[in-house]
Amino acid sequence: MGRERDGAGAHGPETESLEEAGSSEPAADRVRLVTGMPPAGTSDHDKIRRGVRLLIEGMGDDPDRPGVRATPERVARMFDEVYGGLHVDPRDVVDVVFEEGHDELVLVRDIPVASMCEHHMVPFIGRAHVGYIPNTRGQVTGLSKLARLVDVVSRRPNLQERMTATIADTLEEVLEPRGVIVIIEAEHLCMTMRGVRKPGSVTVTSAVRGRMRDDPRTRSEAMALATGRSPGAR
Repeated sequence: MGRERDGAGAHGPETESLEEAGSSEPAADRVRLVTGMPPAGTSDHDKIRRGVRLLIEGMGDDPDRPGVRATPERVARMFDEVYGGLHVDPRDVVDVVFEEGHDELVLVRDIPVASMCEHHMVPFIGRAHVGYIPNTRGQVTGLSKLARLVDVVSRRPNLQERMTATIADTLEEVLEPRGVIVIIEAEHLCMTMRGVRKPGSVTVTSAVRGRMRDDPRTRSEAMALATGRSPGAR
C-alpha cells in the first residue's frame, strides 16, 4: 500500500531509475537501431526536455510530481526513435541492387506503418503496399529494403500524402524502374481522439509513377495485387 502511494510499481521510481540508467545510450545508436542506417545527426535532447517540461506545466500539471518527473527525458529518448528518419537519407536505404534480369512487378504488401501527423503530433497507424517494375536492365533491390524505406520515411513528422509520394519518388530516383506503385492505408488518431471523432475511419493514399501511371491495365493489375482484390471488383 505504502509503495503504491509513493508511486512505486509499473511506472514508479524503480522503473524510472532503470529508464534513467539507459539514458546513457548514445542517441545515434538508437537512431541506427530503428532505421538500420548511420544517422547524419541527432535530435537536441536539451531543447526537447525543456519543451516537454513547459508542455506539462502548460497543461496545468506539476512537472515535478513523481509520475512525470522523468517524462521529459523519456520523450527526448523516444524522439530518437519516432523521428529518427529526419537524420537519414531514404535514398541510402535502397542502394543495394542485384542484376536479376527480372522484368515483372515486385510487390511487398502489408508493411506496418506508424508515423506522427505533423498537424497535431499524434500517430497515424496502418499498412503500406510498395511495388515496382524493374528497369530495362532487370535490376532489383532486396525485399527488406522496401520495408526499411517505408520505416525510415515514416519516422519523421508527416502527412500521409507526402509520405506516400516520398516513398515512390525515392524508388523512382534510385532504381530507375519502369513503374512504381505505393499505397498507404492508415487510421489517424487526430480523427479518432479529437475533431470529428470517427474511430475506424481509414485514409487511403496512392502514388504511381512510370508505367503504373501511363498504362491503365498495368495500374489496375498492380492495385488489385496490392489490395488483394480482383481487377474491377467493388
